[in-house]
Amino acid sequence: MLTKRIIPCLDVKDGRTVKGVNFLNLRDAGDAVELAAAYAEQGADELVFLDITATVEQRKTLLELVHRVAHTINIPFTVGGGISSKADVSALLHAGADKVSINSAAVRNPDLINELALEFGSQCIVVAIDTRYISLGEGMPQEHIVHTHGGRKPTELRTIPWAKEVEDRGAGEILLTSMDTDGTKGGFALELTATISGNANIPIIASGGAGTMEHFQEVFTKGKADAGLAASIFHFKEIPIPDLKNYLREHSLPVRMTN
Repeated sequence: MLTKRIIPCLDVKDGRTVKGVNFLNLRDAGDAVELAAAYAEQGADELVFLDITATVEQRKTLLELVHRVAHTINIPFTVGGGISSKADVSALLHAGADKVSINSAAVRNPDLINELALEFGSQCIVVAIDTRYISLGEGMPQEHIVHTHGGRKPTELRTIPWAKEVEDRGAGEILLTSMDTDGTKGGFALELTATISGNANIPIIASGGAGTMEHFQEVFTKGKADAGLAASIFHFKEIPIPDLKNYLREHSLPVRMTN
């Protein structure tokens, strides 16, 4: 079994790290560069940086902040937010990102996934899927539906076939965020994660709902995820990363230990 990864996520707004519930009611969680350095020191396997209002505000990701974070840490670093072209990806990779995460632009122009994978390699293209369980119309059953623009806009895309399509187009990883569980600390969306992980031949990063160490154990076993991403439980020091990794190792899950 491949090593399971623990990934803190920095949701950044106006240059500060923030965290909300179900993508709403954001509160300040600290300085992005300081948090990034702390997570690298604590043994995080990777770091994800999402400029959560870049698409909504129709601007590019904060390159200077990306550069400062990248030069502070020594672990793989994924950046997302407002990316819509090969030039955007090139700028972020030059600023120090190892991977980029695209969402809204991929939905708007799915061919972009193919183009980016061909230009930069699948290994550095992550497609983020923000999903919510809703009905597409009156009298229709509920389904998992892809959302864009920081979770603000529902699309007509069904999440499970979209996940397969992005893999077929060349995505190297999927960052799957359940908007229904995000920030609730009630656990990951296990059934959905397991369905997508079971159908995928690329790694699935599960996001949304982490509240306890048991939740990570569940998403790695029942959810079949390759990585678990969380924000507030790390930002507010509710679960130290070394303690989490020790817990997972004690429960026979392979994790990278730093000491």
